[in-house]
Amino acid sequence: MEEYFEYFVDKMGASFCRREAPLSTRDKYKDRLPSLLISHWEKYGWSGYGYGIFWTVDPAEYNVFIPDWLATSGINHAETFHVIARSAFGDLYLWQERTGSRLTITSIYGRYWLRKASSSPFNPDISVQAFFTSKDPESNDFDGLFQRALKTLGPLQPDEMYGFVPALALGGPGDLKHLQKVKTIEHLTFLSQLEPLTDWGFPDLDSL
Repeated sequence: MEEYFEYFVDKMGASFCRREAPLSTRDKYKDRLPSLLISHWEKYGWSGYGYGIFWTVDPAEYNVFIPDWLATSGINHAETFHVIARSAFGDLYLWQERTGSRLTITSIYGRYWLRKASSSPFNPDISVQAFFTSKDPESNDFDGLFQRALKTLGPLQPDEMYGFVPALALGGPGDLKHLQKVKTIEHLTFLSQLEPLTDWGFPDLDSL
């Protein structure tokens, strides 16, 4: 196991519920996503980590709503962003082909943060390493609810997430009582139809 990924697993937690990434999918994205990420899919598949607080995913599964949500939100070149990972609560991590810019969507709030790649030549594989080493359980939790949700609702399957019902955007409370296991794609598609995404307004640290 590569050192960067071993570090990620040590922080995030062991993998489970591995799904194999077929050759056809790896070929589909080999000219769109970094070679190291494609190699990662081949070696480790798409898996949950830390009892499901973080998941690596098949980008194609998210195409049913992501391009429209981004385009409706005024994000340029929406079709060039691909979901590569998500949290248990529907935070989405996207990579932009060719540029290497990264987009983070906090689905339950309908907010996003676009981190643009450096204008100078950059190494996409180094960026992939930085992505994984920067992730930890705390930043993928929601208000410290994950462990309680895991105990109360049970572990997630690869096609599930913890979602608030009713959604926070509809005035629902953000507490354990209103948290349910829901189908990820269906629930995120529903959230994408409630409102356009809004920029968090965080500064792009790479541009400062």
